[in-house]
Amino acid sequence: MPGFAQIDSDSIKIPEVAKLFRSERVVPVKMSYSSKAIKRETNDSVYIPTIFEYQTSKGKWKTLQLNLRGRGEFRYKNCTYTPLKLKIKKDSAKGTIFKGSKQLKMVMPCYVRSGNSNKVVKEYMAYKFYEQLSPYHFKTRLLDIDYIDVKSKKPKKHEFMGFLIEDDKVVAKRHNGNVLNIKVHPLGQEGLCSVRNALFQYMIGNTDYSSAYGHNVKLFFIDKNTIPVPYDFDMSGLVNANYAVVSQIGNKTLPIDNVRHRLYRGFKHPEDVFQTVRQEFLSQKDAIFNIMEACKPFFDSNTEYEHAKSYIAEFYEILNSDTKFSNNIVRVARTK
Repeated sequence: MPGFAQIDSDSIKIPEVAKLFRSERVVPVKMSYSSKAIKRETNDSVYIPTIFEYQTSKGKWKTLQLNLRGRGEFRYKNCTYTPLKLKIKKDSAKGTIFKGSKQLKMVMPCYVRSGNSNKVVKEYMAYKFYEQLSPYHFKTRLLDIDYIDVKSKKPKKHEFMGFLIEDDKVVAKRHNGNVLNIKVHPLGQEGLCSVRNALFQYMIGNTDYSSAYGHNVKLFFIDKNTIPVPYDFDMSGLVNANYAVVSQIGNKTLPIDNVRHRLYRGFKHPEDVFQTVRQEFLSQKDAIFNIMEACKPFFDSNTEYEHAKSYIAEFYEILNSDTKFSNNIVRVARTK
């Protein structure tokens, strides 16, 4: 996979992929809004208007109007800068790379402090990993954000990395499917996709998900199958956010005490399903490490980059060993 910085065309045509996600060029953007107003004045149905500027691949700046609100659960309550939901009117998006992207999610650092952009880049990498591993995924676009927090006394300017995530309805349309808003037990989901999702979550050290209850996993109905697609990886060991804690399942605490410790949360499937997915991941090892190498320039700490790289290397050590794969994945798979 070539380095992201080398792919700078925003005009490549890819069927059923919105213009915004046809390139991996980092997009410089400028935003201005009140972080307090986002939490105080918005909800699922109430947005606030703002002006959004972005730089084209030719260096020109374009402006569009959009509406935004806060989203998420933990980050909405606990972060200074909550993740955002963006709504863009068709007329405003016309003639821009946002054409065809009516709704988007935006991820930013929880707090604006030194090193927090590294966490965003690592979460972005997780999305790119799954894009490499599965045909069913959310597409993303990395941003270099120039943000002004509008305050009553003196506006504060911040610079950090962020990224955009496509809407689930766009994913469904791309695969001629539908978004499912019902609960489906993982054993009722397509077998390979279910194991692929669970092994990916193990890969990045994430237990903060449930495909049965729709927590950080969106279900799609495609080709008469239920397909799980994961999102929101800030609680993973790969990202290792300052606020990350091991998830609880109901009132039961999982048998790990650190998000960097991996725990397989998938369900039992026939041995051949496990081995098929295992070989898929092994065959993509070089591509996964190429993704990390392409993201290296976006880290402001080489130590954090190397820690992330080592974390994924540890996963592949388990995958390469028949004994470790059996002990850590197959034999501990859940039955309920």
